[in-house]
Amino acid sequence: MKSTVPLASRVHGTVRIVGAGLLGSSIGHALSAKGVDVALADASPAQLRLAIDYGAGRASEGTDDPSIVVVAVPPDVTAEVIERELAAYPRAVVTDVASVKLEPLRALRERGVDLTHYIGSHPLAGRERGGAISARADIFVGRPWVVCRDEETTSADLALVEGLALELGAMPLEMTPEEHDQSVALVSHVPQLIASLLAGRFVDAPDGSLRLAGQGVRDTTRIAASAPELWVQILGANSAPVVDVLDALTADLTAVADALRAPGAPGARRAVADTIRRGNDGVERLPGKHGQNRRFESVVVMVDDTPGQLGRLFGELGELEVNVEDLRLEHSPGAQFGLAEISVVPSAVRRAIEGLEARGWKIASMTND
Repeated sequence: MKSTVPLASRVHGTVRIVGAGLLGSSIGHALSAKGVDVALADASPAQLRLAIDYGAGRASEGTDDPSIVVVAVPPDVTAEVIERELAAYPRAVVTDVASVKLEPLRALRERGVDLTHYIGSHPLAGRERGGAISARADIFVGRPWVVCRDEETTSADLALVEGLALELGAMPLEMTPEEHDQSVALVSHVPQLIASLLAGRFVDAPDGSLRLAGQGVRDTTRIAASAPELWVQILGANSAPVVDVLDALTADLTAVADALRAPGAPGARRAVADTIRRGNDGVERLPGKHGQNRRFESVVVMVDDTPGQLGRLFGELGELEVNVEDLRLEHSPGAQFGLAEISVVPSAVRRAIEGLEARGWKIASMTND
């Protein structure tokens, strides 16, 4: 099939995607929308048909000659599929989007596979639910896309993979497989475990306790809805870095628990305060909008739970020339209103508050973000 790629596209020719789940289908949707010829393959005929029906691409054919092959399969079969694709398409650059990079690379090297045209990569994007039905073309926009090149990687092959990431709106970032796996253990894999462990405490909690849950606990446990089958594979493949972080957290938790067992003892209050303060310092290091460490202030507005109210709020903020840097919504059970926490630059706080109050909005509070 002849490609109809626009001249400005960074991706040319056919892109073969093996695995029509969340990431594979999302890549397919984004590329297809730009006119790229996307050939899909999946071990599950039903999953493949579903992805095609939703518009993620067409079924792969035996005559395909892809320029890039994207392997988007579960971690326990990633190395096997990469080996097969390298053999089947020797002229293509093969990359994968698995969330663990070192283990598949070790397996491929042990098998003696020629890795000249293989580049491991990983988009830091996803959703709590998987499958082709959950795919979205925009999930990569503004997200980091780690590219793990090595001494065998040619500049032309690297340009293809980084061009793919850029075409999807992601931000390419080069790392070694070791750096990648240690990093995701800290910022992705351990947070998943912490969220799951905390949410697991809700199973036997009294209903009255859960009725008190606010946005803080919902934010903390949001990712606990993730698929157990996938995470068993991810955590098993990256176990050593994950255990290192868990051991350090265990020591921290023990120290805080010891302090709280005797809160009046000398140094106990300081130990707790230092724990909270260190958390403050860590949060401040997290990149914000556009990767900046710029801090914002939050204006919390009460919004009636009726159609059109949130749109009206955004419209009036636009009239006030107040840019919304971030937004969080909280709904109290049984209440007929929600709280919209809007992050703005400090210089816009007074203008936002005075302008919204003049238009009849109720300001619940203002906090540092």
